[in-house]
Amino acid sequence: MTGKSLRPQQAAEFLGISIPTFWRWIKERPDFPRPIRLSARCTVVDQGELIAWRDAQSSGRKAA
Repeated sequence: MTGKSLRPQQAAEFLGISIPTFWRWIKERPDFPRPIRLSARCTVVDQGELIAWRDAQSSGRKAA
């Protein structure tokens, strides 16, 4: 992890998506950043990885 850690709710808000969409993307998109389980009730995602993934998505659309 290189940046700030975001809980799932924060990560979904950061990306502008719903919580169910956030979990679906983790399950269905192999390129989506993997969450890190810190404990049974605490999961986080690295904000830097989310930014890099988001930027890669937008640059991929521009190239198409």
